Amino acid sequence: MSKKKYTIQNTPFVVPTTDGKIINEHFGRATDNNSKISIAHMKAPAGWSEPFQTPEFDEYTFIIRGKKQFIIEGETVVLNAGESIKIEKNTRVQYSNPFTEVCEYIAICTPAFSMDLVNREA
Repeated sequence: MSKKKYTIQNTPFVVPTTDGKIINEHFGRATDNNSKISIAHMKAPAGWSEPFQTPEFDEYTFIIRGKKQFIIEGETVVLNAGESIKIEKNTRVQYSNPFTEVCEYIAICTPAFSMDLVNREA
């Protein structure tokens, strides 16, 4: 019997968080040990934010529902549902949801997301 040439992911890795953000990694280091790409479905609660960071990976974000704020090297950008963005590696960025509704989105990182590569500021 030949090996399947596809993988269905219906049990994503739930990344533990302490800030109310829900992260379900479908493909990446935690789920299938893939260091080339990670794909995660996320929900950031109203009022959520994280520290500035300068990741060593490109990050693509597609907004499904709500709005998300990005401060990219000093410039504030707000994306709405149906919009997407690519932020190049080695770019200083802060992600947040200062709005009143949950922001649901897909994040894709190449190479895959890793705490060792995100370079969050204290």
